Amino acid sequence: MAIPMIVSIFLLKIVYKEPLRKSLGISFRWNRWFVVAWFLPIILVFLTLGVSMLIPGIVITPGMEEMFAKYEGLIPPDQLELLKEQIASLPIHVFWFGILQGLVAGITVNAVAAFGEEAGWRGFLQREFADLGFWQSSLVIGIIWGFWHAPLILQGHNYPEHPVAGVFMMVVFTVLLSPLISYVRLKARSVIAAAIMHGTINGTVALAVIMVSGGTDLLVGVTGLAGLVALGFMNIVLWIYDRKFAKEPIQVKAC
Repeated sequence: MAIPMIVSIFLLKIVYKEPLRKSLGISFRWNRWFVVAWFLPIILVFLTLGVSMLIPGIVITPGMEEMFAKYEGLIPPDQLELLKEQIASLPIHVFWFGILQGLVAGITVNAVAAFGEEAGWRGFLQREFADLGFWQSSLVIGIIWGFWHAPLILQGHNYPEHPVAGVFMMVVFTVLLSPLISYVRLKARSVIAAAIMHGTINGTVALAVIMVSGGTDLLVGVTGLAGLVALGFMNIVLWIYDRKFAKEPIQVKAC
């Protein structure tokens, strides 16, 4: 995950000879958009689950029967029973526990890991493509970001049932997610906010999968069709918010 950051640092220090902190947008000056970055992924999970309920053959399963069924052939029966017991012993339902865990990870270890990507995407590239305007630059960054994941996707990550189709699904996913993270980064005036949002998404993405039964990896979850529809809706809300309600709308060259 650190390759985009490493490449960006090399280009800025060796080629452009510019200061890293300012060029990448690294700022720890807190504002409300850091909180937005932290909680938007939770909204995405709930929207994805809501869309999932509208897809024929997919149902919400609070008992996670589908997840346990998948594990039956992968781990020994005694370990599976131990897993069930551990989940049952949690003081709250595993879904809510997962949200809390994802929020904590999203602002700590996951944010640090995600910064390795975001320093490149929302740090260096967002600055380089600023002249394209907000939506166009988000599109280009989203495409690059998506195809950068291709080697992992082809190895079975995210879409183990459909690795080839999964490459293109991932590109659509990153294209739709890109404006949301870019907007947060611009409003927060910091790539750190983008890393927090990215890290929290990574920490909560599984919650939209373990709670449903039916469908394939192309349909369920944040990276499936359900998630793409949810992201499309969030982009519409973003467009309306920026046009009608934002005190400082994103200008054409505000990247």
